[in-house]
Amino acid sequence: MHPLNQRLFDLSRRGFLRGAPSVAAIAALTGTVAQGVWAQPVFRTYPFTLGVASGEPLPDGVVIWTRLAPEPMAGGGMPMRAVEVGWEVASDDRFRTVVQRGTTLARPELGHSVHVEVAGLQPGRHYWYRFKAGAELSATGRTKTAPAAGAAPEKLRFATAGCQRYEDGHFTAWGHLAGEELDFVFHYGDYIYEYRARRGAERPVREIVGDEIHTITDYRNRYALYKQDADLAAAHAAHPFLVSYDDHEVDNNWAGGISEEDGGAAFPVAVPPEIFAFRKQMALQAWWENAPLRRAALPRGTDIIAYRRLRYGNLAEVNVLDTRQFRDDQPCGDGVKAGCAARLDPNTQILGAAQERWLMEGLAASPARWNILAQQVSVMQRGFGSAPNIAYSMDKWDAYAAARDRLLRHVHDRRVPNLVVLTGDVHNAWAGTLKLNFDDASSPTVGTEFIATSISATGDGSESRADWAQVQANNPHIGYYNNRRGYLVNEATSERMVAHFRGVDFVSRPGAPVVTKASFAVAAGEPKLVRI
Repeated sequence: MHPLNQRLFDLSRRGFLRGAPSVAAIAALTGTVAQGVWAQPVFRTYPFTLGVASGEPLPDGVVIWTRLAPEPMAGGGMPMRAVEVGWEVASDDRFRTVVQRGTTLARPELGHSVHVEVAGLQPGRHYWYRFKAGAELSATGRTKTAPAAGAAPEKLRFATAGCQRYEDGHFTAWGHLAGEELDFVFHYGDYIYEYRARRGAERPVREIVGDEIHTITDYRNRYALYKQDADLAAAHAAHPFLVSYDDHEVDNNWAGGISEEDGGAAFPVAVPPEIFAFRKQMALQAWWENAPLRRAALPRGTDIIAYRRLRYGNLAEVNVLDTRQFRDDQPCGDGVKAGCAARLDPNTQILGAAQERWLMEGLAASPARWNILAQQVSVMQRGFGSAPNIAYSMDKWDAYAAARDRLLRHVHDRRVPNLVVLTGDVHNAWAGTLKLNFDDASSPTVGTEFIATSISATGDGSESRADWAQVQANNPHIGYYNNRRGYLVNEATSERMVAHFRGVDFVSRPGAPVVTKASFAVAAGEPKLVRI
């Protein structure tokens, strides 16, 4: 294990300082009266089995997270009582200098999760944090605040990762990512997979149990299974995360209020939208419970506002998008389809009108050197097969061509500088440029896109694909492909953005070393990929 990981996983049971405000004070501040609070819990087994995490860094604070789960695979194993949890943040890893501390309630209605929005910190520096419930102390996590507003940081270093299917392989890449020096990690989604356990001839690398998940307890248990993975826990304890979701946190290829089981050829018996709403509500609540998110992202029924904007001085502005909640249903059904005229419908939405307007207004007003879209599904055109029957994936921006055209036209016309799109979902690594018209090689280039491969989904993989020459011929704007597992690391300065595609050659067994499969540089003001 990397030395940093070992330090972060040290439970550090020494020296937890007291002096947190009382439950009565919390009640006075929040306007609520906490009845039946378990202020001095005694646990039969260790309650911090799911580790710690941080996220949503601002110049003066972050969110710190944990969840009490002494019996993690039994819905958490907690009684239906609110539990008082202490927390503290320090400027050193041994907690000699504690800068913030307090108590909060882990409520049964929210799976006994804890989300503390810490404020009053200094910009652009590391902090260490931990929690205490009764006599039990959590692992120690390390986090980092964003630079001060208007600051000019020399460099910003961040990672993109996701698609971590437990049964497909080990989360080795997360262990390597934990040892990187990063300002933040963007998790684009597919944190869990909702599928049932494989049966018969299907041979998983790691076993899960049960059928496809539908209830709040099902989803909580699936998150608990994943969060007990030591490599994933190490990454969370090492870096602040910007967390989004894609489809598998709810249901494969869901769209707005429509389930995958939509009455099409693949699923002739449809799940009515009003029934799917119950599942979606429970799934999104479980996602929030298990991520270092602010209260603003807490679902209200089936509604959730997960898109937001974070600033890193004047060097970068990060727009975290939601390409699921507000999209229209996939035209022509799911899958890769040729001859789907509906994908050109000028009225289609993948972001929804409100989010699209928010994004365009923010891009037009951005003072940042680099404008980053942190989102889920590939924006650049990816045509497969041979002419005249070029096929496109109906779950990506290719199926919402008018929405993509509006976005890229806006970037071009408003001269939005240095657009970089971070993506995942497809379980491969890709790099390409974003064209105003992908079918015209002479059309202006308005940005670049880097697609991170999966952490484990689809298994060991390979170095390339048999039809790569045809894919490149169809898509001259695409410059790179790799089918190993891993993650993406970006380094931004005022002069250029560098992208390193990190990979591991196997996940079917633990212990794979990490290697840099390829690196690209994009010069500020010149959206062109240069391999370095």
